[in-house]
Amino acid sequence: MYQKRPSITQPKDRILILLYVAIALIGLLCIFSVEYRGNEDVVKSFFAFKKNYSKQFVYLLACSVIATFILLMDSKFFTATPNLLYIFGILLMIATFVVGKTVNGSKSWIPLGFMNLQPVETCKIFTALALAKYLSRSETQFSKPNAQLIASGICLLPVLFSLLQNETGLALVYFSFLLPMYREGFPPVYLVTGASLGILLILTLLLTPEQLIIGLTLIGIAVVYFSKRKIKRNKNLLFMVVLIWLTSLFFVGIAVPFLFKHIFQSYQSDRIFSMVGRDNPYKISLESDTVAIAKTSSLAKKPADNENYNVKQSKIAIGSGGFLGKGFLKGTQTQGDFVPEQHTDFIFTSLGESFGFVGSVVLMILYLWLLLRIVFIAERQRSAFSRVYAYSVAAIIFFHVAINICMTIGLAPVIGITLPLMSYGGSSLLTFTILIFILIKLDTDRQMVLR
Repeated sequence: MYQKRPSITQPKDRILILLYVAIALIGLLCIFSVEYRGNEDVVKSFFAFKKNYSKQFVYLLACSVIATFILLMDSKFFTATPNLLYIFGILLMIATFVVGKTVNGSKSWIPLGFMNLQPVETCKIFTALALAKYLSRSETQFSKPNAQLIASGICLLPVLFSLLQNETGLALVYFSFLLPMYREGFPPVYLVTGASLGILLILTLLLTPEQLIIGLTLIGIAVVYFSKRKIKRNKNLLFMVVLIWLTSLFFVGIAVPFLFKHIFQSYQSDRIFSMVGRDNPYKISLESDTVAIAKTSSLAKKPADNENYNVKQSKIAIGSGGFLGKGFLKGTQTQGDFVPEQHTDFIFTSLGESFGFVGSVVLMILYLWLLLRIVFIAERQRSAFSRVYAYSVAAIIFFHVAINICMTIGLAPVIGITLPLMSYGGSSLLTFTILIFILIKLDTDRQMVLR
């Protein structure tokens, strides 16, 4: 039977495409405002391809070609190749240990000449496809623990290599895949446990281990006392209370110190504790005596405020924008290069200073609209593959937006997460472009049941 070839004229979700274009152009505008100086010729500087905004423009053109190519592909390609693509992504991450380039202390980049590829970034695409493939199989019974374990393994394997590459921030992004897994029936108890451990982690930043241990013990005693009647009828309840109490003590007394001593880098721990106004209690154990003596000497001593310099300058820039902003190319913080990494991780500050609260709200509305549109698309899919993939895209974008913006206003530690479609960088823009346009292609063929 003759099957019609894919065509670029097939009905596409135009709203999602327009939202993609709008946010990407705002990002290009913000990168331009960060680097452009009034004494330069706009046309010459833009087409010299030496500035970041001119490079980002080239990346946008390249991504438009890739997006068109994706829309012309057969949707079955994405259901037939996820496992191979996932293995390819893992091999790329392994390859960084051999041919990788170190940038800002992280050996997670592969130089390609015209750009640097970050496999941990692009592997999110392959992980989303692999997870969708596994959960959409007819033989996968996601209610069983072994299926849940395999799905979790698919999402967590890239985390291992990310941590080995000192990319802690991007490693955390892979936990966003819990959202599509929850949508497909992942037991809520795991999410509650994860949220509880997250709350405990935050409390370890605010309180000393001794205070937490005493507090947890008192809470455990209170629970046992007020539940003694139920405990008499159900002995397992006492066992559960004791188990939770011991687990909490282990997390506070052993797991958290191990996290800050052996997983996070010293500067990352400093940023996390400075965010809550505390000195890093693990700083001495993280450094050798020689380094510690050098840092405490009068010649090497730095003000404590320098640990959080980026965030302070970011908050100054956003706050100075006021309600309507200072105007395009009129931001003193932006034009004065006071905010480090303002074209990448802190791109939101240029928007906040130039266009103020109103401009920031408009951007938030666009991102919210983008996320709601993706969820709407997810729920109208006939195929479990397309639905899981759509929720994966929504979860990744939400995680990036929430953490990045919280990072710039001091509500989250600086962990090097880009703002989707806005931050400068070929790897980031390419990743989100492919993620979104694969979704658009799958949605175009939503009448088919893809597996």
